[in-house]
Amino acid sequence: MPQSAVLIYATATCPFCTAARNLLRDKGVTWTEIAVDADPDKREEMIERSGQRSVPQIFIGDEHLGGFDDLDALDQEGALDRMLGL
Repeated sequence: MPQSAVLIYATATCPFCTAARNLLRDKGVTWTEIAVDADPDKREEMIERSGQRSVPQIFIGDEHLGGFDDLDALDQEGALDRMLGL
């Protein structure tokens, strides 16, 4: 099964963004990252897509997962690997 596309809206200094990156890296997952601290238009895009203002905001394919706590909870449940196609 091919790996699902992962998109993270993040900032450079956010510890939860770093935690999300580390979790995905440990799984061998690649992702596309949009730095919202560098681009106000991308922050607005994130808010429109997710309904949230905090980072990270994580998507797998077109599905919005939420932030790091949501990503971690899915991993603990064993659902994240299935969603990622691992």
